[in-house]
Amino acid sequence: MNINLRFFASVREALGTPGETVALPDGVATVGAVRDFLIARGGAWADALAHDRALRMAFDHVMCAPETPVKEGGEVAFFPPVTGG
Repeated sequence: MNINLRFFASVREALGTPGETVALPDGVATVGAVRDFLIARGGAWADALAHDRALRMAFDHVMCAPETPVKEGGEVAFFPPVTGG
């Protein structure tokens, strides 16, 4: 399954890319599993997407939980929490 990835703010800066298209291996079927798949790349990926970091996730422009299923051609986005003033 192919999905689009988008990275925002400090996540984008840490990874050096605003996004990419990836082919997911079998068994990677949720947003949380996508995060784990990317963490397994190691290096900056493991640091930027680590589970101890406060990150928000969205699937197809809707905030979601790690258990949210992904679909062919969908978009998974990762970004830090945002505050305003």
